[in-house]
Amino acid sequence: MDQLTNKHTCQAMVVACIDFRFQKYLRKFEDENIHGGYDLLTFAGGVKQLDQVLEEIDISKRLHEIHELYLVNHENCGAYGEESTYENHKRDLEKAYNAVKEKYPDINIHKYYLHLDGQFEKID
Repeated sequence: MDQLTNKHTCQAMVVACIDFRFQKYLRKFEDENIHGGYDLLTFAGGVKQLDQVLEEIDISKRLHEIHELYLVNHENCGAYGEESTYENHKRDLEKAYNAVKEKYPDINIHKYYLHLDGQFEKID
């Protein structure tokens, strides 16, 4: 069967940082909140590299027809260095939200700030 006609979809995409300290928290969160499969995208800094993140979201939307997006930045992020403040993460999550919403208004977007203790704080 032609690979292009063998359609496969998933519920969501998760964008998070590569930091190993948070992987166990992310896996637990994903298992508890996403039940229709998901694409996982990790970049140092999470949404910090917004242009690259947007390219991958485009691919996930086109190929896997995602309808949810989870954007997760975290406390004490080395990719941000001294700029790793709550305010900067919140600003970048909002910037990513707006960029995706403009292009894909049908995607339900969730923004989270992940604390060092594993607590997910929903950013509204």
